[in-house]
Amino acid sequence: MYTLGINAAYHDSAACLVRDGEVIAAAEDERFTHIKHGKRPVPFTAWELPFHAIDYCLAEAGIALRDVDHVAYAFDPALMLGARRHDATVTLPLEPSAHGAASGHESPWDPLFLSYVVNAPRQLASGAPHHLAARFRGVRHDGPFRWHFVEHHMGHEASAFLAAPFARCAVLTMDGRGERATTSYGVFDGKAYRRIKQIDLPDSLGLLYERVTRHLGFLHSSDEYKVMALASYGKPAHLGVFRDMVRRDAEGGYRVSQPDLAALLGPPRQRGEAFGAAHFDIARSLQEVLEETVVGMTTWLAEATGERHLAMAGGVALNCVMNARVRDQSPFDEVWVQPAAGDAGTALGAALWIDFLQRGRPARQWSMEHAYLGPAYGEDEIAAFLDWARLPYRRLDDLAGQTAELLAQNKIIGWFQGRMEFGPRALGARSILASPIDPGMQQRLNQIKDREDFRPVAPVVMQERAADWFSAAKPGRGEAPFMLFIYDVRPEQAARIPAVCHVDGTARVQTVRREQNPAYYDLLAAFERRTGVPILVNTSFNTRGEPIVCTPRDAVECFWTSPLDALVIGPFLLEKPAGGAHAKA
Repeated sequence: MYTLGINAAYHDSAACLVRDGEVIAAAEDERFTHIKHGKRPVPFTAWELPFHAIDYCLAEAGIALRDVDHVAYAFDPALMLGARRHDATVTLPLEPSAHGAASGHESPWDPLFLSYVVNAPRQLASGAPHHLAARFRGVRHDGPFRWHFVEHHMGHEASAFLAAPFARCAVLTMDGRGERATTSYGVFDGKAYRRIKQIDLPDSLGLLYERVTRHLGFLHSSDEYKVMALASYGKPAHLGVFRDMVRRDAEGGYRVSQPDLAALLGPPRQRGEAFGAAHFDIARSLQEVLEETVVGMTTWLAEATGERHLAMAGGVALNCVMNARVRDQSPFDEVWVQPAAGDAGTALGAALWIDFLQRGRPARQWSMEHAYLGPAYGEDEIAAFLDWARLPYRRLDDLAGQTAELLAQNKIIGWFQGRMEFGPRALGARSILASPIDPGMQQRLNQIKDREDFRPVAPVVMQERAADWFSAAKPGRGEAPFMLFIYDVRPEQAARIPAVCHVDGTARVQTVRREQNPAYYDLLAAFERRTGVPILVNTSFNTRGEPIVCTPRDAVECFWTSPLDALVIGPFLLEKPAGGAHAKA
């Protein structure tokens, strides 16, 4: 049985294909269209479906849309329509943006947004781009597949408990908003899931973080991770202000007020304006209140469920500093965060959930050991493209050893190997890699990627070496394969890896076992043999404003239009000539 999951309502449009409980493929549409986050989360983009990601997922399985049994769309318009769900028409102002909110949190754009969502089955059946249309032929909006609207937070929840490495667990999801819910708490016992509490609009930790992101001059629903990085440079000077905004209760809940941020925190920073201590302090205060609020929520959830394991998802769960505090201070023995925790992951969760229900809630046979669920390109395909483009390249006899030698020489490498990652983190398939030994490496990488100076770069380390270099108050299994937790850099090792030590002495660590990614692991081992350091800097293979690269063409274009030193793509090496001289084929 094939189940196709789709996320398209807000942002990070994505698709996922599940076959009998196992994920066959998953990808974000941005990787194919080069539009960051797939689209902006505005009502008039809700009609856009991730056709390119859907086409890829179907191709990976060797099927067409007509072979799919179920389609799971990660948003349920009935929860917003309420009594209007049977209406044949909707009323929309000619200029919705000229109208204020109708009542409460409703928007004058809602009728248009909901109309697009309700019509998603028809759009899927007849709206595919011409060059992809062949894979979408032979279907109507009513089949042969069966369509399912899945509540947005149910998509987040299922993406956690049906992918986690736990037989049973407590579940916490937090994001900006779904149809109404912004936070949900539940428990999965291996056969059934039960939501025990939810918090609805307008109370939302995710939307508060978005508001402050805008106040600090960043793009909301995109740059929240920059605010998290900025926080390390500040002091919690506005704790009282944010604690007044976020009022916690004794039952694991909270309420968020909507004050005028400018009146409380000063004028908003304009894009391009220099950062000052005031901006750092705002970010730090927000981050501190988020962390203490979520630790309180998880403490209540552990007591309410009696579970020892926690699975999390939702965009707020991409905050790796918060995740580490939950790991270290909550009562749970282990905390697992789904790597595509943002809205892209609801495609995964919706597909897994409908598959689980339709197959009668069977015992799980699959868990998410890795995130390599996107396209791969074979050696012949890569060579054919390089030859067609008349690019100079050579085959490496010792992929790990020769690449490690370049890294030991302080070369910065584009690394393109195997299946692409699902989720916002590069995890060794589409990565830029460098040595952590050079103190100037962070600055070099931020210049290459045109990133802000305050943003750290992350280390990847062989799993069995991690404890020698990094520590946590309560590390659990000691694994961090998805780069979603921070660790303290051991003081005695910090001077050896200065490039990955953040200003607060932490690092956002990725651990890797050989069975997860042999080529990546072997490269780390080869680098250790040359330098004594089993760690590399790993950042995403892209430049500012671009999604992570997907295809060989993407990789080559990024390589030749940035100051990268070399590209290792499959078994092949491309290098730039020293001194910027023109390369000869």
